[in-house]
Parts: sequence; structure tokens; C-alpha cells
Amino acid sequence: MKARNYIEWLRGLDKRWQRNRDGERRQILVDSRTAMNYATVAPIVERLQKDPRVNVYLTASESPHLLKQIYADARPPNRHVKSKSAALMHFDAYLTADFLWARLPRGTRRVQTFHGVAGKYRTVYDSPADSMRGWDRLFFINKRRLQNFVDTGAVDADSPAIRLIGMPRLDCLVDGSLDRDAILTSIGVDPSRKTVLYAPTWSRYSSVATMGEDIVKRLGAAGYAVIVKLHDRSRQADDYHSGGVDWGERLEPLLKESGGVLASGSNSSTYLAAADVLITDHSSVGFEYLLLDRPLIRIHVPELLEKTDIEPVYVQLMSEAATSVQNNDELAAAVDANFASPAVKSPSRQYVADEMFYKPGTATDRAVTEMYDVIELEEKF
Repeated sequence: MKARNYIEWLRGLDKRWQRNRDGERRQILVDSRTAMNYATVAPIVERLQKDPRVNVYLTASESPHLLKQIYADARPPNRHVKSKSAALMHFDAYLTADFLWARLPRGTRRVQTFHGVAGKYRTVYDSPADSMRGWDRLFFINKRRLQNFVDTGAVDADSPAIRLIGMPRLDCLVDGSLDRDAILTSIGVDPSRKTVLYAPTWSRYSSVATMGEDIVKRLGAAGYAVIVKLHDRSRQADDYHSGGVDWGERLEPLLKESGGVLASGSNSSTYLAAADVLITDHSSVGFEYLLLDRPLIRIHVPELLEKTDIEPVYVQLMSEAATSVQNNDELAAAVDANFASPAVKSPSRQYVADEMFYKPGTATDRAVTEMYDVIELEEKF
């Protein structure tokens, strides 16, 4: 028997022993690189947690020292487990929203949900140069990326791993569960104020490095309530992720001067629902915001587009749906104009949203159904 076949035989034996011992009990390991990663899979996890037959474990295989921080918003019941301990355990499924691959010698079924649609680092996330055949399920957010994976040879067109799911984290943007005024009140912003959300991507080339402080000062002085939602990586004070600056620490005092807020939660959907206008450079939240059909302003940063290897078609799509600006003068004028005429570009916004997100509002249902199939349980809850 070849070594690989022998390992699979042993894993099958281990699985049968585990099932005989535990009956219908199943164990799922969730692995996250950041709190935003976890927010992506949280709707799936929270539904599975309602099932007493399912035990959820949370790990951070790349940053075990950040385990508590990454899962600060995770609801019980769950168990934190360090990656070294997880390697000794049996799991029926491994769920992640990034290309993480925890070492699990006893085997598992691996599920990838993806965490964004912006097209950055395209040969990794959007049109992969490497094979993705190791995944048992790929929960695609849209048809475009699914086809890209097939076209690049990362998966076969008839792969049993392919599932068109959508993005569960965004269901709340279209199902009526989020209330703008209630969210603003909860974070200390008067709902009667015109509210602008600034949500740049992470990178030393991000707009926050060249314009962020001026954006906060200028819009605050103009009377707008400014909310800044930073990518988790923008708070890492190293050159690669942020240019060496903790941008939250830098911007928070400026926001307080004008009654603005630095968003502290990891789920950006909440802040998207609270905003009347969104400003970004090139982040997945820019596309996500289109589901609300509210004005989007895009800061054009050529170096960011080049250095983060963004697929050009995504730049084009965001440009079609947004008002593009290059400096603070143009940005201030665009904010005023979009408040005056919010319906401008509405048809483009709706078209791009349809392109980027498969059946929003029902993605969690599809993902949960698939997870039950993966762990081989009948869905009862």
C-alpha cells in the first residue's frame, strides 16, 4: 500500500472510531488570520452553534498569541484551541475565510469561504497560480471568481468542491435586520447628522497614508459625522501593512475633535448600514456597500492598484459604480455633490452589485446547508 493511501486508510479508521464513540457529535475547527476573517464566517458559525450536536473550536494557526483578540466578538458556545493542541484532535470540518492551512494530521474536510471581492493579489485570491484542489469545498461569492479559478486551472470545471454560495456576512445588509439610526445612536453619533464612512484598504500604499488625516479634518470641519473603519491590518504598525503607523491611534484624536468615531467592531457591515456615503480607495467594502444603493466615492491611488496587483476589471467595475477623485479638494466636492444627488449612478451601482454578489440575503442558508453536508449530519436546526 502506498504511503498516501495508507495515511488515508488510517484516517478513515480514526474517523469510524470517532463516530462510533461520539455518535452524532461533530467537531468544527474555525481558523482566522484576523478578526475580520472571523466576521466573514460568523453567520455560518452562529447558526451551527444552535445545534447541540456540533462543537465549534476556534484557532489562529498563524498567530496563536492573538487568539483571544481575533475572536473577541465570537459568541458562545465555543472553545479556543492552540494550533499545537488542534493538531492532536479530530475535526470533521475545517472552516476558514483565508488561505490558511492548519496542520491536522488526523485529517479533516477543508472549507474555504473567501473574505472579499476586491481582486487584490489576484494570483493568490482571484485567479490563483496554485492548485486549489486540496479544498473539499470552495464557497464562491460570485460566478466571476468561480470562472477565474476554472480558467487558470486552479480547479476543474466539474470539481465537486465548487459551490456558488454568495457572502453570508452581507445578508444583513439586505434582510432588514440593521437599522441606521439605531447603529449610529449606539456608537454615539446623532442620527440626524449626515454621516460619511471612510474605509480604506490596508497597505503602505493605502490612501490613509497620504490623505487620511486631511480627510478626517476636512470633512469634520464641514460638519459631517465621520466614521473611520480601518482594515485590521492598518493597525499593525509595520511597514508592509501600514507604512509603519497604527492609523487608528493616529486618527482617533482627530475624529473626536469633530464628533467622529473610530469604528471598533470587526464586522464592517454594521458601519456600512449606518453610512449615508462611503469613501474608499480599493477595498471589498466598496463593492459590499453597493448592496445598499447609496453613494460611493473612490479615491484613485495608482500606486496602490499596481503594488497590490489588483485585477483591472475590478478597478473598472468600481469606477463605474463610484465617483472617482484624486485629491482632497475633489473629494470634498464629491461628498457635497453625492449628498445633493444620491441617486446619481444608482443603475451602475445595482448592476455591479449583481455582478459581485450571488443572491444576497440567502447566502448563509446555502452555506449552512453545505456545512451539514460536509460534516455528514442531517440539518435539523
